[in-house]
Amino acid sequence: MYKQIIRHSDKLFGMRHRQSGLTILEMTVVILVLLTLAGISFFAMSGYREWQRGSEGSRVLRMVYNAQRTYLAEHPIESPSALTAEKIIPYLSNGSSALPTAQALDDSVLEVDVTVSPPVLLDSNGNDYDPSGDTNDGLWDVGG
Repeated sequence: MYKQIIRHSDKLFGMRHRQSGLTILEMTVVILVLLTLAGISFFAMSGYREWQRGSEGSRVLRMVYNAQRTYLAEHPIESPSALTAEKIIPYLSNGSSALPTAQALDDSVLEVDVTVSPPVLLDSNGNDYDPSGDTNDGLWDVGG
C-alpha cells in the first residue's frame, strides 16, 4: 500500500524513476572517442604508406644497381653512361622483361635512370626523385 502511494505521488508531481541506459551525453562522448581514434589511425596509416613506398623505391633501385654491377663486371670497358634498359634487363634478379618502376607519394609512376651508377628514380619531368632529402638514407635511393 505504501508503494502504491509513492508511485501515485510521483505521477502527480511529475517525478520519474531513472531507467538504465545511455544518455545523449554519454553517447556523444563515446562517438567522439571513436572518431578521435579513427583520425589518429588515419594519420598513422598515411605515414606508414609513405614509408612503404620509399622502401619499395629503394628495393627497385637496389635490384637495378645489382644488375648494373653485374653487367659492368662482364663488360669492364663499358661506361655506366652508355647503359640502357635493354642491356640491364637480362641481369635483373627477378627475371623481369622490363625495368621495374616505383610509385611516388603523389601516385605518379617513377622510372629508373640506368645511365648513372648508382641508379636514381626520375619523376615525369626527368628530375631526380628523393623526397626524403638525404641521398644516403636508403629510402628512395640505393644508400651510401
